[in-house]
This record gives sequence, C-alpha cells and structure tokens, in this order.
Amino acid sequence: MLSMASSPLLVVVTVVVLRNTFQFRASGSTCDILYEAFDRYYRIVFDKFTVRRGKKRLQFVPAAKRLSSLDVAVQNPCERYPSLEMDESYDLSVSQSGATLTAPAIWGALRGLETFSQLIYFSSDGYLQINLTEISDQPRFRWRGILLDTSRHFLPKEIIYQNLDAMAFNKINVFHWHIVDDNSFPYQSRDFPEMSIKGAYDPYTHVYTQGDVSDVIEYARLRGIRVTAEFDTPGHSQSWGNAITYLLTKCYSGGHFNGNYGPIDPTVSTTYQFLDSFIKELSEVFKDHYLHLGGDEVSFDCWKSNPNITDFMKKMGFGSDYSKLENHYMAKLLEIVDRHKTGAVVWQDVIDNGVQLHPDTVVEIWRDKEQAELAKVTASGLRAILSSPWYLDYIGYGEQWESYYKYEPINFNGTDAQKALVIGGEACLWAEYVDSTNVISRLWPRASAVAERLWSPKTVTDMNSASSRIEEHRCRMVRRGINAEPAIGPGFCPYEAYSGGE
Repeated sequence: MLSMASSPLLVVVTVVVLRNTFQFRASGSTCDILYEAFDRYYRIVFDKFTVRRGKKRLQFVPAAKRLSSLDVAVQNPCERYPSLEMDESYDLSVSQSGATLTAPAIWGALRGLETFSQLIYFSSDGYLQINLTEISDQPRFRWRGILLDTSRHFLPKEIIYQNLDAMAFNKINVFHWHIVDDNSFPYQSRDFPEMSIKGAYDPYTHVYTQGDVSDVIEYARLRGIRVTAEFDTPGHSQSWGNAITYLLTKCYSGGHFNGNYGPIDPTVSTTYQFLDSFIKELSEVFKDHYLHLGGDEVSFDCWKSNPNITDFMKKMGFGSDYSKLENHYMAKLLEIVDRHKTGAVVWQDVIDNGVQLHPDTVVEIWRDKEQAELAKVTASGLRAILSSPWYLDYIGYGEQWESYYKYEPINFNGTDAQKALVIGGEACLWAEYVDSTNVISRLWPRASAVAERLWSPKTVTDMNSASSRIEEHRCRMVRRGINAEPAIGPGFCPYEAYSGGE
C-alpha cells in the first residue's frame, strides 16, 4: 500500500461507516500507544466535516451495509519506543462481515490505522464509506526521515507537533532534529544549562527545555516516530563556545589571536572530558539508539593558523594533513559514543576525509554525485541513508515533487549486498529562510513524494497515478489541519484551510 492512498472512483462493493456505531477494538496485545491511536483516528475519521454532513442525512442504512468496527490484533507485546529494527508490516481486510487489522508489532498497527483512515471517503449521498479490500503492506526502507533545523530559525514546540502529525499521515518514521548549530543553541542542557543561556537567540522564549524535549519524544513515540537528534561537531559549533569557553579553536593572524574562533579544538583533553559528560547526557535524554554527530563542512583554516595545533600536528606525525587531525577527533568522539552504548550517524564528509568509522556507523549522503558516494560507502560495508536528492529548502516554480518522486535511491553500480546497506533516506529542510510561518507549507506535500518513494515498492513509478494521489493526499492533509501547499497547479480542495468554527 502506498504512503498516500487514493479513494477509487469506481465503487464495486462498499460498507458504510457511521459515527454513532463504529468503534476500534483491540483483539491482541494492548498498550497506551494503541489506545491513544484509537482515540486519535476516531477523531480523524469523524471530524467536524463529517458532523456537518451528517446533519443533512435522513436515509436509513441497513445493518448489513454498516461497518461496525475495526478489530486490531497486535501479535506481540508492545515495545516502548520505535527503533531502526521495528516491524511496520500489517494486513488489512475489509469485508461485509467486518474489518480486521493484523500486525506483528504495534508500529505496523499504526501504519495500518493510517491506511484505513485514508481509504474512508464520502459517498455521493454524504455517507462515509469504505470499499471492501485486502491489503498486505510493509515499507521498502526502514529509515524514512524528515530533517528540521531549529537553530537557524527557532520552531515552537506546537509547530514540531504539527509536523509530527503530518509525518504520521505520510508514514514517515524518523524526525531528524537538527537542534543546534552555529547560529543558536536552543537545547536547554540538563548538565550544562549555560549553553542555552548564552547560546540561544533568547534564553527564555527560544529554548527547548528538558520538558519540551521529553514532550516531543513522547508525541513522536505515540505515532511510531523516532527522534534522532543531531549535535554537529567539530564544525557548526560556534554557539557552543559562548558558554564552554575552552572548547573552540582560537584563530590566529600574524602570529596573534585575532578574536575569531573556529571548530572545536581537538588537541586538548578538556574537549573530550566535556564531550564525554555531554554525550552521556544526550544518550539519557534522547531515547533513540542513534545520535547524529554531524561532521560536515569542517574548515581547516583556523586549525592551520593556531600554533598550538600545528605543534600537536608535528608531535602526532600528521604533517600538514589536517584530515588526519579530524580523524583523530572523530575517532575519540566515536569511542565516547560507543562507551555510552549509543549508535552514530555522520554526514558523508567524515568518510570522504578518510576517517575510520565503526562498523555500525550510518553515513548520510548529502552532496552531489551521490550514486558514486553510495557505491563507495556501501563497498566499505557501512550502512547509508540518502538525502541529497531531497533538499526541500531548494525551491522553484512548478511541480518540484515530480523530481523527488522519480528519484530511485539504489540506482548505483553495486552488488545486491551493497544495495541492501542503503537503509533509507531523508527529506531535509534547512532553515535559513524557514520559520514557523512557512515551514509546514514548505515541507508538505512535497515531502509526501519522498515518503512514497521510500515506502512503496520500486515498481511503483506511474506519474499520472502519483499526481492524482498527491493532490488528493494534499487535500486530505488540509482537511486534517495541515496547511499543505498546492502541488500540481490550479485546483481546489473540498475542505479548504480556514480558521472558522463548525
């Protein structure tokens, strides 16, 4: 089943779904995730538009034509948090005798509930109905993510919630939270609170408290979404140095400190003492196994200018190859991460600079010539995720979703074993020109095209079918309160975005 389902135009056999008689029922393992999903999807299916239409109906519906329930059978005990290894498969059956949703794990039940909700549509006489159907479904890739950048522009927690809702509507399962960067440090650290006090745009209004972070993780958990946080080093760390004054490299001109700072100083023990404490905190606060360590766009200029670092280079036998200094830093950082039993994700720059990575490291490909990069990374036995074709901050006029949809992630020269190491991808929205006023419409429904490419089989490529589905799904999201922008030019949604009442 596609990540965005379409309601068929030709109805063969249907059953009616009535608000006052329908219910979701658990017939297997139960937990808070399932019961919260029942409540959420009941409100989605029977929304304010359903109530408004229902006031006009007088026709009696025989019991034989009604669907009274969806019986949901989760076969194994619920896991507390989603993970890279989670099972999202499910089987959905809708017949005249009833409807059943069977899934090995709670995560598949969530995806099946989303499919079920998308298959319900209004009949010509105003009733909600669903076609009789049999679906066996599972995702093609395990890692299907959205990157949001909350450093360049701060995003309120409520906007993050809204994006998590949209991710669930599109069966996306990873929120890559690029939470801090050079520009600001909005993460309110438990053990180093001065980092946000001195590094956030505003230490009172533009921070994510420990409670906020916990709330986001919980909101995502209930929707089967992992929260993978990124704390990018040794570059992209200017905001860190406002509080941790010994952390960044001093830049020199003419043999004197010029007042500027560069990447984290990899030559002093205090750097690794701090990182050990900080990584320990992050491994406890963020529940996902993986932590994104960044490692991209590290400028060597400041390192080259610093006499203490050049002395360290000579001592270590690195010569003038500063990629070896980066390798030194990343090796120590990975040791720290491993000590705290956390998995690592890095940008491709780390492996491009010759850093020796641990076998379980995940490499994110973001630069051009990505197919050659995928071949190189997977040939070394490392797992990879792809984002370079799906940078949604690059905007233009017209139907950009088509190029996202057409892109085949594993179209590179490599063995089947190499291609199996490509575990998914992400749509990335960097925030130089994005904040709470436009982040949702900038993302959706363009990210829906990425979601379908990462969920659906490789053989699903028909553009005409995809065009009608993405427009229908865009309207579905609008109806659910997501201000998704138009995807395919002039048209309308039956339920336009508005702020009015009933």
